Amino acid sequence: MVLKVISIFHFLPFVSALLPITSIPINLTYPAVFNFGDSNSDTGGLQAGVGFPIKRFCNGYLIIDYFVTAMDLPYLNPYLDSVGAPSFQTGCNFATGGATIVPAKASSTNPFSFGVQVAQFVRFKARVLELLAEKDKELQPVLPYEDYFKQGLYTFDVGQNDLDGAFYSKSEDQVVASIPAILTELKTGFEKLYNQGARNFWIHNTGPLGCLPKIIATFGKDPSNLNQVGCVASHNRAAAAFNEQLHDICLKFKKNFPEANVTYVDIFKIKLDLITNYAQNGFKQGIAACCGFGGPPLNFDNRIACGQTKNLNGTVVTATPCSNPAEYVNWDGIHYTEAANQYVSSQILTGNYSDFLNSSIECKISYGNPNLE
Repeated sequence: MVLKVISIFHFLPFVSALLPITSIPINLTYPAVFNFGDSNSDTGGLQAGVGFPIKRFCNGYLIIDYFVTAMDLPYLNPYLDSVGAPSFQTGCNFATGGATIVPAKASSTNPFSFGVQVAQFVRFKARVLELLAEKDKELQPVLPYEDYFKQGLYTFDVGQNDLDGAFYSKSEDQVVASIPAILTELKTGFEKLYNQGARNFWIHNTGPLGCLPKIIATFGKDPSNLNQVGCVASHNRAAAAFNEQLHDICLKFKKNFPEANVTYVDIFKIKLDLITNYAQNGFKQGIAACCGFGGPPLNFDNRIACGQTKNLNGTVVTATPCSNPAEYVNWDGIHYTEAANQYVSSQILTGNYSDFLNSSIECKISYGNPNLE
């Protein structure tokens, strides 16, 4: 999701250390990663594409950063950023903040929807193969080898913005009814990538949308709309419905394309468990935003975003970051902190939240506790 804000803190170098992940039961031995998604994994695409003022929607590193580090690969450079001759030898990031699965509207902040990202990949691969054929010694060190397109890992984290945007004009039932059409677009993209040689698909489901301070501030003013954790129940139910249907799409995709290796990761459960049990996981705030305005319980005000200074009711105020972001799960009311991203990554890498559809192991994915959704 996109945060429309210019924050000086995002212009500073990342000063927090990349925490090591010491135990990696999942065997991650891919030579390259090709990533598709929204701000949850955007490493500079929207900044390069439309001049957006921030590179990562976080106070530091994202899940995708920890993920490639676990594979001993460098951070992914965005496809849209050509300044400085970036290296794409070990992959490319097509994700951009605010991206949706369905095609973007003319009024959208981000024109780079999932279908556009897939088209960018097709162009990227074609151009790489052309350049490799020319045997240019200067370019070869920054381009992926041809077989990397088949051997590489294709990662996906997208869909949150489709659900979020729909709730502003639709009822919960209408949002849920729109999910099949959204996922049809996703399935079409999977098939196009498969036809381009992709074989390894790593798919994140969507997180507990109703637990974001922005959503709670907008749709949770009536306490009856909140569940026992304090999240907006309708949004979490829609996310759970989306995830169940996404899992079905993954199963059908695997059945139709037996050579595909498909891994479905339950990000919803990891994040909901973190928010629900934040204290046990070393955090002091499970829902409140670190960088925001308004104080407890949300520290979020829709009128002013992280880093902004505005005149509210005759008083000039600034939405500033908290003194220790590592104590917070949420960064800016929409996105997670670096500390939360590191925690989520560590849980992904245990393999306990993944359904490896390429194996005969029975699916153990749960779609959450209805009392918490």
